[in-house]
Amino acid sequence: MTRAEPLTFPLSGLMGEPPGSRRSFPIAGVTIPLDDDLRLTEPLEGVVNVARTNRGVLLSAPFRTAIAAVCSRCLIDIEVPLSLRVEEEVLPTLDIATGQPVDASDEPDAPRLTDHHELELAPLVREAVSLAEPIAPLCRPDCPGLCIECGERLGPTHSAHAEDAIDPRLAALRGFRVDDEAENG
Repeated sequence: MTRAEPLTFPLSGLMGEPPGSRRSFPIAGVTIPLDDDLRLTEPLEGVVNVARTNRGVLLSAPFRTAIAAVCSRCLIDIEVPLSLRVEEEVLPTLDIATGQPVDASDEPDAPRLTDHHELELAPLVREAVSLAEPIAPLCRPDCPGLCIECGERLGPTHSAHAEDAIDPRLAALRGFRVDDEAENG
């Protein structure tokens, strides 16, 4: 089957079948642009399972992929593997028998099939990736982070700093003392 978009699936045949009818579409090697600053580093792999309901279709689509991120402690570029599952009831925009528009006012936020009875999965996958993105990704669970003295990444190659080490530009501040009585009086 050839599709114009990698995550668009024709379901007009399924929509004409009785509830309980099913279709499966394997997904391999598909990449899509994501919202914001997100970027896939590995293509989507998984399967799209669609079952006809009395109102529309029930979608269940487990996926695996990875996104580019930055470690929240040491600031190196990392790849975060994601296991996603998109599960939604998708409703038609047109009645399959009459071709007339379906009233969407009762459920305005429900995902909808296109006017050609196609499932456009890309928006649902973008949302799932965005929700699965970790708030504070780490390169490894025990990442030591950055040195508070020099800003270099901590690790076996990082050398300890002398206690008195100070940026030469700030050396003049060593003699600075706050007079508590003058401040409070």
